[in-house]
Amino acid sequence: MDLFYDHIGMSYNFEKYDNTAVDTQNTPYDYGSVMHYGPTAFSKNGLNTIEPLQSGVVIGQRQTLSEIDIQEVRLFYGCSAAGSTLPPTVMNSTTTSTIPITTATATTTTTTATQQIVPLRAPAIDIRPNAKWVQNGLTVAGENGSGNGINQLYYPYGLYVDDDQTIYIADHGNHRIVERKIGATSGQVVAGGAGSGNGSHQLDGPRDVIVDKERDSLIICDPNNRRVVRWPRRNGTSGETIISNIDCISLTMDENGSLYVVDYMKDEVKRYRFGDTEGTVVAGGNGRGNRLDQLSGPFYVFVDRNHSVYVSDHYNNRVVKWEEDAKQGIIVAGVQGQGNSLTQLSGPHGVVVDQLGTVYVADSWNHRIMRWPKAATEGSVIVGGYGQGRESYQLNRPWGLSFDRHGNLYVGDFHNHRVQKFNIEQAIN
Repeated sequence: MDLFYDHIGMSYNFEKYDNTAVDTQNTPYDYGSVMHYGPTAFSKNGLNTIEPLQSGVVIGQRQTLSEIDIQEVRLFYGCSAAGSTLPPTVMNSTTTSTIPITTATATTTTTTATQQIVPLRAPAIDIRPNAKWVQNGLTVAGENGSGNGINQLYYPYGLYVDDDQTIYIADHGNHRIVERKIGATSGQVVAGGAGSGNGSHQLDGPRDVIVDKERDSLIICDPNNRRVVRWPRRNGTSGETIISNIDCISLTMDENGSLYVVDYMKDEVKRYRFGDTEGTVVAGGNGRGNRLDQLSGPFYVFVDRNHSVYVSDHYNNRVVKWEEDAKQGIIVAGVQGQGNSLTQLSGPHGVVVDQLGTVYVADSWNHRIMRWPKAATEGSVIVGGYGQGRESYQLNRPWGLSFDRHGNLYVGDFHNHRVQKFNIEQAIN
């Protein structure tokens, strides 16, 4: 089997030794017992840590740990020999699952395996603060200009990149959602595409789309119909309205399945837990304005693993962070009003935050993507910034923003009717 060490958060648990060898904790380790763990055991980023080389092999079938496994876990966490001490949580903001451990004396204790949460649109890797991206973007959708052909787009808004680098695009002017697989020469319509309208098989100017992996469906902002729609991800011919009477322009989802939806007419972001039709205001909701408890034209939303909400506050030319249950926000990008200096933004749209808390924002009217490190008072331009244009190194009012899991950046290049991919370069040490 393959072991992916870059994905392992508890690396001492997987050492390349046979049953008689001694690992880095000076403990004999049963290498064969790796088969008892599931594909993402001890993952720090949600990606597979173990993959069988043979097809059809099932792993993760064992329900208890061997005595050697128990000893390994105890030593790793500093537990007592009796196994009565529970291990600590390794990271804040992790999902946890309890694994029963049967000891030789038939007593039972528990250990907690942790898996790092990767928020929607965020990279799965830690991007170094000095990382760079190739300045010449690759057109990965809309390479044939504006239009309604299967290899064309007409004013793309939000986008989402799946784990396998499949791109989902809200093709606003064509009233459809387009799926574009990596390496494909054309896209596929996976929702809408039947002209503008309010039928269950139609969309009218969609602005954003995400994938709900748990329910294998697309969730779409359909603002001209004042609704949020759930659409089957595969071979769906119609959608189901899950939220009504909302002027949705952007949405995202946390690891619990709660939706966060921007209502740009009410200048607020609401959280909807599964089955909830009313929602709870988590940002804004105090009328349009520039106070820290207000928003003015919220256009894009991102939720981190601590459930902090980041909003591109378009007309206030800033990005504001609202921590969970906060009554007002904190400005994290665009601290000196509208402009084109490194301390300013002009009409921000897409926003994504990486694992280190660095904010990436589509600075639309400045035709650039900016990076603002945590607690920084000014940002830096990472792509674009060469004026408005169609060259591979230029953007024209960028809107949607998403990373893939490898740290490559995807930009909805709104007025160029295309999606650009900017590959990450190796970081400077």
